[in-house]
Amino acid sequence: MAARMLPVVKLATKVTIGGGALYVAWDSGLLGSSEQGSEALQKAKAAIPPAIEEWMKYFGLETQLPNIPKVEFSPVQAWNSGVRQSISTLSEAPTNATKYTNQGLQYLKDLAK
Repeated sequence: MAARMLPVVKLATKVTIGGGALYVAWDSGLLGSSEQGSEALQKAKAAIPPAIEEWMKYFGLETQLPNIPKVEFSPVQAWNSGVRQSISTLSEAPTNATKYTNQGLQYLKDLAK
């Protein structure tokens, strides 16, 4: 009986952990818009170093952590530049297709000579 219950308990544990992680991600704004994601990143940057120091003191570890590097990255700007590049490529596609078709036809005509 216990051997049959173990897989069910393992599955329930995994589903609970996964659901909890999904809820925390949704609640903190990670699954929302890019602005909400940026705000969540700023909150995490502010909260993590004090928490690590507190845990190190709790466990009696006295190690100096390196400074967090400053990363100037805006997810909003990166997303917008990707969208702009995709739209630009799609708008140039008919012109490029015509150009490459003409080059291919010219190549075939040169081979036929």
